[in-house]
Amino acid sequence: MSNTLKTGALLGLMTGLLILIGGYFGGSQGMSIAFVMAFLMNFGTYWFSDRIILAMYRAQPVSEAEAPELHRIVQGLALRAHMPMPRLYILPTETPNAFATGRDPEHAAVAATQGILRILNEEELEGVLSHELAHVRNRDTLISTIAATLAGVIMMLARMAMWMPYFGGGGRDNEDRGGGGAMGFLFLAILAPIAATLIQLAISRSREFQADETGAQLTHKPYALASALQKLEVGATRLPMEANPATSHLFIVNPIRGNALFKLFSTHPPVEERIARLQALVV
Repeated sequence: MSNTLKTGALLGLMTGLLILIGGYFGGSQGMSIAFVMAFLMNFGTYWFSDRIILAMYRAQPVSEAEAPELHRIVQGLALRAHMPMPRLYILPTETPNAFATGRDPEHAAVAATQGILRILNEEELEGVLSHELAHVRNRDTLISTIAATLAGVIMMLARMAMWMPYFGGGGRDNEDRGGGGAMGFLFLAILAPIAATLIQLAISRSREFQADETGAQLTHKPYALASALQKLEVGATRLPMEANPATSHLFIVNPIRGNALFKLFSTHPPVEERIARLQALVV
């Protein structure tokens, strides 16, 4: 299954989960209230994503005179991708990493750390930047916002459901379920948010694979991106970055390190698998 189809299937699965628990817990009224609240919360993040994230990491804009190589590479990639030139920023950290943000190609920004500019050669840097432009081109900020909104609605409904049995609530046909109604509520209230989170993370991982593939198609050098990912993974492990978990999905490699359980809930697929897929594209 292609990454695009997988993303669509996962979004459909999360929508189905939302409809199921919405009808079970609060009917159409409860689901509507939760949806409006989640939409308003996530819309602000989507619309102002570039300003919020860049300020969070103290990113500094760089002119062509200050970073000629960076500008030259991104200009070439933007031309090939038929995209507007994004704004470019440098993050003041030695941890090698990069991210793209912005609600659409016209409001996009690409940020690279000082560390990544030091350790990558030109081909590897081009591979990383092509991956970031691919996120912009594929509208991944919008996709992640939709996923976050659906997951947010499910989590709000689940919180509401935790209290319903104590106040005589219980959705439709609760009387017919007898004593199992309250247990069913609590069961779904616990499992639904976990399922929504896992689906949201799976969507994030599928978008990383898609950005790798799109970026490799832009440069025709999948081996360069594979080499860059290997260096970045080593660099991120040796010099972890103080990153907000809510924004970790933006970076090309996960800036947060953890154990085996952490990997289950990671926003990124294993770097080894990403490298293997890129190497399979080499002809």
